[in-house]
Order: sequence, then structure tokens, then C-alpha cells
Amino acid sequence: MHGVYGALMQRESIRVRGTVQGVGFRPNVWRIAQNCGVTGTVVNDAEGVLIDAWGTAEKLNRFAQELAQDAPPLALVEAVERTAEEADGEVPPLFEIAASTDGLTATNIAADAATCPACLEDIRDPSNRRYRYPFTNCTHCGPRLSIIRQVPYDRPNTSMAEFELCDLCRAEYEDPADRRFHAQPNACPVCGPEVWLEDAAGRVASNPDADPIAVAVSLLKEGKILAIKGIGGFHLACLATSDDAVNTLRQRKRRYQKAFALMARDLAVIGQYAEPSEADVEALTSRQAPIVILPARSGDLATGVAPGQHTLGFMLPYTPLHHLLLEDFQVPLVMTSGNRSDEPQLIDNDRAREKLADIADVFLMHNRAIVNRLDDSVVMAGRGHTQLLRRARGFAPEPISLHNSFEARGKTLALGGELKNTFCRLDGATAVVSQHIGDMEDATAQRDFLENLELYLKLYDFAPEQLAIDAHPDYIPSRIAGERFPELVPVQVQHHHAHVASCMAEHGLPVDAPPVLGVVLDGLGLGEDGTLWGGEFLKTTFSGFERLGRFQPVPMPGGTKAMQEPWRNAWAHLHTAFGWSEVRRAYEGVPAIDQLAARPVDMLQQMSDRGVNSPLGSSAGRLFDAVAALLGICPDRMSHEAQAAMELESLASSAFVEGASSPYPVDVATTDQLSNLSWASLWRSLLEDLKSATPRALIAARFHHGLAVGVSGVAETLCRSHALATVCLSGGVFQNQLMLSSVTARLESAGITVLSPKHLPANDGGLSLGQAAVAVAVSAV
Repeated sequence: MHGVYGALMQRESIRVRGTVQGVGFRPNVWRIAQNCGVTGTVVNDAEGVLIDAWGTAEKLNRFAQELAQDAPPLALVEAVERTAEEADGEVPPLFEIAASTDGLTATNIAADAATCPACLEDIRDPSNRRYRYPFTNCTHCGPRLSIIRQVPYDRPNTSMAEFELCDLCRAEYEDPADRRFHAQPNACPVCGPEVWLEDAAGRVASNPDADPIAVAVSLLKEGKILAIKGIGGFHLACLATSDDAVNTLRQRKRRYQKAFALMARDLAVIGQYAEPSEADVEALTSRQAPIVILPARSGDLATGVAPGQHTLGFMLPYTPLHHLLLEDFQVPLVMTSGNRSDEPQLIDNDRAREKLADIADVFLMHNRAIVNRLDDSVVMAGRGHTQLLRRARGFAPEPISLHNSFEARGKTLALGGELKNTFCRLDGATAVVSQHIGDMEDATAQRDFLENLELYLKLYDFAPEQLAIDAHPDYIPSRIAGERFPELVPVQVQHHHAHVASCMAEHGLPVDAPPVLGVVLDGLGLGEDGTLWGGEFLKTTFSGFERLGRFQPVPMPGGTKAMQEPWRNAWAHLHTAFGWSEVRRAYEGVPAIDQLAARPVDMLQQMSDRGVNSPLGSSAGRLFDAVAALLGICPDRMSHEAQAAMELESLASSAFVEGASSPYPVDVATTDQLSNLSWASLWRSLLEDLKSATPRALIAARFHHGLAVGVSGVAETLCRSHALATVCLSGGVFQNQLMLSSVTARLESAGITVLSPKHLPANDGGLSLGQAAVAVAVSAV
């Protein structure tokens, strides 16, 4: 360059990293460049977005600043890296958007996003060419992960590849000033996917002029059960106010007790049946649009929607199809996963016809393929942040940033646990945790795990340098690790260590952080001593832990049956505390004890005394089951995991007021240098309440209160004696809001910092991140 103008002109290569593809980032860069007077090009590549920028120093500085501060709604800018280049050749006269390039993948994939207000206006405007079109979207909303096959995120690499854009849609797609510029799922009724109705036999509705969605609405109002293909999988839907429809759905689906999710047209409808807080409303209306667990209020819902629960799980419509379906309903619809109970949600049309033919009366289908299954995410708002119970649609695969001390630590793949499985890709300080996979005992879930694992490895061009697995030798992900990666020796991570490490990692603690006290209350996990743990107090760093305390180990007569039949745990706890004969003598005539005595308890006693199929476990989950059984809560058998504990919490919530109900006492003693929480005093108090016919809700409240006092008291004592300033609470029991809020409040009032999972579930859905973080720390030692 020559002359005064040329001397002032500079050139920079600007790399933008993060979630910057498929979110309207390039047209946003184009707009900012126009405003700043910068020329050059912007391109998508495998590392994110690369900009060749020309301008004066002042213009380039302003341009780079606005790139970081003025991102599109779905974008997440992690870094803006500027490199000075030689300003050789002619200055580009314009700023242009160039075609994507291939290469080694190092960019993030965007999560699916709920329909934006502008697209809602389009489908509601009779003069708009997308009026009532159920696949309307733009760069600010719509499918992302659910349709992608590989990166870069361009239309040929998605399930929209088969739909050729019409002239009008192509004009939008190619116009940088249009909000549909390079919106890969862009479509209209002329060129895009179609929706239709068919019956359970696969016969398509005969009237070609009828609006399939309008007909579907009429069928729902008649009490029919519909299978509806959505964005991440099929749903089964029916009127939530119809006892007949809800009960029929339960019988056909074989989901007899577990609460159904609900979808309502708007917040006003939700408000008729639940009491959302400001935080709940924020979650409901977010771009993730998850199921939000809300306090229920009395209403005319079918009794079978959420049996035994004091809460309801509501979500708002999050696709145009759902908005169109719900717009005429003044009441909620059941919107539960389209599957048989305990199987993964279905995504394929043919498989749905096969599996749901005897459940659904009618199918509302479409021909846009769902590449990646995404269950609805589930959240609960409490204690200043939203707690994730299931992380899937809308959240996955958004990256989780760890402390920068994890940088340059290589590539780690962690395969998660047996239940509520997720896996985690950790590359430096950026973790990507998969969507919820499910319980690996199911063969379909195992296939889903393998397919998703291969997809993520391909999407991110990720070749792991080390593996992390649960220390339990029989877990299915551990077997898969050996089969899929025979060249790698996996790091085995103890279950509860992973729980604590996950919480530490997502809260940004450095890899060499000082120890914290991890309090992990869950069902069970294999302990270092070969026994089953589940009520643990661990002095924890990323690289190791020391067990400081535990719940008293109690036999689990029948092994896995004790995880399903709460009465077994009630007997085992009482026998451990007093001896069964003493319980019978002292409390004969108490209905709960008489009912327990009528069961085959002699067989249990023989098994326990001889140590036959009665493993010892310090499980917090089994303690909740035992109390629930004595209060008549599903004593025979649970229809789903944690049913007894959830219904016990629901029962307690009506009577639980801090300080108002006297807590049951918890015994604490030092045994083998461990703080040991035992339950004889708790059980005696509870049995006396049963004997005096104390209301069940008050008994449940006193149990929760007493356990929270006992756990927080031991945690505080251990923090003082071991000079620990921070407590991490994790494990599925801390999804119980009474326990989480009470333990947290007590520890914070003692001046202790309390961390609990926020970006990942406290249950086993968060294990994979902890496994990965531990593997990195161990390899660095």
C-alpha cells in the first residue's frame, strides 16, 4: 500500500472461538463490519470463525470489541484472537461472507433452541408465506444438534440436505441482511419438510386439504392419544384433564406411577395449575425451554398425571408445531416421551410405527429426519440458580469451561456411569458433556450410547489420549472402553470421587485446588474397600480423596431386589438398629410393623445373618426407602427409580418448616477413624410416632429435618477438624429440595462455602465430567 491512506490501513486475522456456527454469527460479523467501516471476509472453518479484516487501527479495535460484546442470541464467544498481518495487495472494497472450509474440528456445536418471537409472528400472520408452517426457523432458533451429521454446520451436513431451497428461501439464505442468512434448516411450505397424520396401521389421512395439525387438535379434544414427532424425538400426548385419556395412556405405555410431563400454551395456563416463581418463569421462557418442576396448586388435572407428587413438570411449546398444536387449548396436554416405559425416546418414523402402534391412536408425523435423539431437559429452580435434573435438549452440547489450569492437559474421554449415563469430552479446559443417554442396562440405550459416542468423536475430530471410567468392573461403559479403545489403559475413578470432582470442576476450581469436603448422598457406588457406598463424607482433591465419614452400613437383603422393594430396607434397618425380635416385641400392634411382620422376614434374617446376597451398603437412598416403606409409600415395589424417596419428600413438604418440627436425632460416633452416622435413635423416635398415630406428613418432615441436621452437623465438624473451607454437595439425594436447601443453609450460616451442581445434574448424569477431571489431575501427578 502507498500514500497517506495506505499508510493508515492495517490488516488482521481474527479468530473467534466458541459456539459460533449455526447461530447467525457470520451475518452478525458482516453487520458489525458495515457499522465499523471494516472490509475483508469472514468464513466458517473447523476451528470456528476466521475473519480477514482490513481497516484503521481505530476501526479494527472497535470491530474486535463489538465481536465479543454483540453476539447473536445463540452464540457463545469464548475467545477473540487477533493477529497482525502484512497489508499487501489491494484493500478489499467490501466485507463479504465466504464459503466454509474443512479441517480439523475445534469448534462447538450449538444446542437446539426454542422458536424465537419473530418466527412466531411469521406462523401467526395470515399474510406471511410461512403462515401455520410447522418448520419455520431462523438463525436465532430451531434445530441444531438434532439434525447435524458432521461439521462444518452447513446444510449438506444436516438432515435438511434432501430439501432443496426454493427461490424465495434461497434469496433469504444468501442475503446477509436477512435473519435467515445461512440458516441451515431454513424452509417453507414450498420446499421444506411436510407434516401428516396417519393411524396406528400406517394409513395416511385421506383428505389432502385438511390441516393435519387442526385435525390432531380435534382428536386430542376427543380424548385420543397421539404420537407426535418433534424436534428431538417422539412424544405421546393426550388431554391432561381427562382421567380416561391419562389412565389409558398409563396402561398402554406401562408407566403406572411416574409423573407425566405437561405442555401448556402459555404462562397463564400454567398459572392455573402451578405456582411458578420468577426463576421458574425465566427457565420456562428461556431458549432451552426445559421441563420445569413447579409447586402444584389445586386444579382439574386428571389424578393420574403426577400421583403422589406435590409438584408438576411443565414446559412451554418450543417448536412451531407445538405452538400450533397448543394455541387452541385452555388446558395442558400430557407431553411424555414417545417410548415404552424405561426405553429410550424414539426418533425414527418406522421404529415409532412399530413400537407405538399399540399405544397411540394416531401419529402426527413429518419427514425431517432426527439425527440425534434429544430428550426434554428437566430443571428445578432453587437457592438462587436453576438445578438441572436431566441435561439434554437446549443444553447439550454447550461447552462447560473449566479453570484455565486444565489447559494443555491433553484430550480425555470419560464414559460416565451405568445409570443416567452421559459421556464427556475434555479438551484442555473445555468440557463437552453429551446429552442424557439413559440407563445402560437397556440394550437400546447401549446402542444409543455407541452411536452418540461415534457421532461426537466425528463431530469434534476427537481422538482421546486417555480414558476415564467408573471403578466398578461390571459397568457396561467400562466394558465398552476396553472394546472400543483397546490401546488405552483407562483411569478408574471411584464413583463418589467423580461426583465431588464434577461439582468442583463446573464451579471453576483449579486442577491443584486445596481439598474440599465432599458430601455425597446417593443410591450406591462401589467403594475403595469393595463394599457399596452411598452416604459419604470425603476430603477431596481432583487427584484423590480420603474418606472421613459415612452412613452406617446396613445389609441390602436380596441385593438388587432391595433397590426395588422398599420393605426389605425397612426390615434391614430395624434389624440392624435393634434386632427384629425386639422390634416385634416393643411395637406389636403398630400397623406398619404388623404389616412388615407378615412378609417373609424370616428369610431375610437368614440371608442377612449368613451374609447371603445381602451386601452391606452405606446407602442414603436405601434409608429413604426404609422410611417410606414404614409410612406406606410403595412398600412392595417401586415402579421407577427413587419413587419412594420422591413421594416421601412430597409428603414431608406440607409439614416441613425449619424449627417448627422437632428433628429426629441422628447418632454420630467415631468408628475406625470415621465419623459414623447411625440410626437407632432416629428409628426409635419414628417408631414412637407411629405408635402414637402421629400424622404421616409430620413423620416425614421430622425425618428430613433430622437427617439434614445430622448431615450438616457432621460436615461442619469435619470442616473444622480438617481445616476445610468448602463443602461440595452431590449425589441424587441432593435433588431433594428439602435436603439441599436445609443442609446448604445450615452450613452457610456456619461460615462455610457451599457448592452444589448447577450446569450438570447432581445425579449420575454429572459423573462423566468428574471422571474426566480426575483423570487429568491423576495423569499430572
